[in-house]
Amino acid sequence: MSFETKLEKYARLIVQSGLNVQEKQTVVISASIESYQLVREVTKQAYLVGAKEVVVHYSDEEVTRMKYENMEVEDFNHVPTWFSSFRNDYALMNACFLYVDDEDPEMLAGIEPKKISNWQRAVKKACKTYFDLSDNMTNAWCIVGGATQKWANKVYPDMSNQEALDSLWNAIFKAAKIDDEHDPVELWNQHRRSFEKRVNYLNGLNLKKLYYKNSKGTEITIGLNDDYLFAGGGSYLKNGVYNFPNIPTEEIFTSPNKDDVEGIVFSSLPLSYGGNIVDEFYLRFKDGQVIDFGAKEGYEVLKGIIDSDEGSKHLGEVALIPYHSPINELKTLFYNTLYDENASCHMALGIGFSECIKGGIDMDKKELFEKGVNDSLVHVDFMMGTEDLMIDGILEDGSHVKIFENGNFVFSNLDLGYYLVDSSVGAL
Repeated sequence: MSFETKLEKYARLIVQSGLNVQEKQTVVISASIESYQLVREVTKQAYLVGAKEVVVHYSDEEVTRMKYENMEVEDFNHVPTWFSSFRNDYALMNACFLYVDDEDPEMLAGIEPKKISNWQRAVKKACKTYFDLSDNMTNAWCIVGGATQKWANKVYPDMSNQEALDSLWNAIFKAAKIDDEHDPVELWNQHRRSFEKRVNYLNGLNLKKLYYKNSKGTEITIGLNDDYLFAGGGSYLKNGVYNFPNIPTEEIFTSPNKDDVEGIVFSSLPLSYGGNIVDEFYLRFKDGQVIDFGAKEGYEVLKGIIDSDEGSKHLGEVALIPYHSPINELKTLFYNTLYDENASCHMALGIGFSECIKGGIDMDKKELFEKGVNDSLVHVDFMMGTEDLMIDGILEDGSHVKIFENGNFVFSNLDLGYYLVDSSVGAL
């Protein structure tokens, strides 16, 4: 199958399953200029399903870096009106938003972390309408990968430029279940059904806490909220439309009780954040809050994340992904959270999800917070899953039910299929 055919299938999957574009809906795409081929194909597919308009906002990594090198720290506290209006106005129009994650993992290496954190915090405040409508399941959004040269060279440093770029595209296509024989939209419908089985099982356990332990030193107990819900795969928006916010995705997740986390967790993969790498780090929690942390690489970046606001010191998400997930089977370190988080169990500092508590999508931020769901200007996923990870669920009476053993789900009483990226069939 040619690259062009794979790209067409990938774009159709993005439009029909990732965003689930509705007739007469506006589509807003953010991508780097290197991803123009993917953007053009997505635009074509969006108009084929009846999109009203496709609006594209391109960026240039080299220009972005020059901005961070030359502007002062305080300059990043100001968001131009055109930028906030662009996001907020289209969100109010019920547009759907596509983000092509294609940046160089070290694009902003060496840049003062406070510049990055100031900008991200300022954007969250200025674009509050946009973020609120995404968080409360009103607007559809989707993050996908797009191969670019610098990212490819980071992932495959021993290859030539073209070999690295081709290899990264092939990995992206495999992770998205793009192959010669199958319709990717139907494969993702089957993928959705496998998520639903696991989610229903976990939600039926009435868990009170999760207990994690592995040989890296992780030993942590995480309380769950009353009326917690696990979610996974895609999501139902308020208007009943189902979409996948991430392609790829292998995670089942919930938002824990923000004040009930005790213990220590060690990272298992590098974190690429704001164009910087944070690696070999740990977080220690007491009463739900980070009280100690360290990192072999990227300490100041990690400190900037934790110090973003009060909520960034608490967990907003715990996600369960088997060690032998399709993404991990690719045996590739992507230096990109979209992919690496789907190869490993992960957690996230910052804001939690309204869909992770019963009735949550109809609650405001204050009501969610009172229910135990964390609030913050940030949401930063970090990977902590390992091949020997054990996770127990703790019930109301203190008894334990095994959820993970040796890095994988323990669901012996369920017939749970799993689509492997190198499988010749996609049936579950």
